[in-house]
This record gives sequence, structure tokens and C-alpha cells, in this order.
Amino acid sequence: MPALPTWEVAKRDPVLRFLSTAALLYLCWHLLYSLVLVPDGRLDRALIDNLVTSSGAFLEFMGYELIPEPAQPERTLGVQGGILLWIGNACNGASVFAVFLLFLFAFPGSRKHLLWFAPLGLLSIHAINILRIAVLCIITSYDYELLNFNHDYTFQVVVYGWVFLLWYLWVTRLSKPSPRPAA
Repeated sequence: MPALPTWEVAKRDPVLRFLSTAALLYLCWHLLYSLVLVPDGRLDRALIDNLVTSSGAFLEFMGYELIPEPAQPERTLGVQGGILLWIGNACNGASVFAVFLLFLFAFPGSRKHLLWFAPLGLLSIHAINILRIAVLCIITSYDYELLNFNHDYTFQVVVYGWVFLLWYLWVTRLSKPSPRPAA
């Protein structure tokens, strides 16, 4: 029996199909983001504006007083007794959104569930990012030295741990195709 071409093997092997689909989708996302969305700036700007506004509102709701009139109000946030945090494009969550969605689209499953799970997952990831920024503002008001560790490690585990939990739910509970009605 002759050997199958590489693309035939990838089509038949679900792991290779998932990996090749995910890699292709990631390449497309990376090119779209780097060549179109970053130069345009509107996606990053909208996400950062929402993060600053939402995190600020959450902090005020929790009784914290925000630092008034920051130098760059559209990108900074802080509470009294702390410092202003500058929110860069890399912290706005766009790449986490993309990785989350790429997995959902690359892993075969129910499109019916995808229609509600993808937006709900994106909203939950954004909510965690809002909380992350608020907590980092609070941390700086207690001990600035804790900022880098929590930014670089603690919240990486929290955010990506949440994404892994969403993926786990997708794979184990939601991606299975709906049973077809009997004829």
C-alpha cells in the first residue's frame, strides 16, 4: 500500500488536524494583528479605554480614590497612595482573546455551543483582566515592590489558568456534536 501524502495524513489524524488548523489560524491572526490592527490602533485603543474605565469604576465602587488627572488619562490608572499604572497594548487582552478563539475554532465541535460560549468566554476573560488591573493598582498602594512579581507571574497564572479552564469545559462538555434526531 503506497504511503499517503502528508496533507492526507494530517486530514485523517485529529491531533495533526488540530495542530495544523491552530497554526494556520495563529499565523493569520498574527499577520492581521501586526499588519492591519496595530497600525490602525482602534482595537488596542478601544480595549485599553474600556479597561481603564471599567477598572476605575470597580476601584471606586470598592471605595478606593483614584489618582486625579493622570498625565495620560487614556492609558493610566492608579489609586491614592499608589502609583499610576500604564496599560500597554500587550496588556489589553487582545492576544489572549485570539488564542482562546483559535483553540475553539481549531477544535472540532458544536457550532451551536460555539455561538454562545465564545462571546461568554471573551467577556469573562475581559472581566478577569479588569480585575487584574484593579488589583495591581491596589497592590501598588501597599507595596510597589510586589507589582512586578504579581504582574509577571501571579496574574499570568490566573489569566491563562482561566483560559485553560474554559478550554477544558469546551473539550469535555461543549464541543461534542449534538446528537442527530432519529429518522
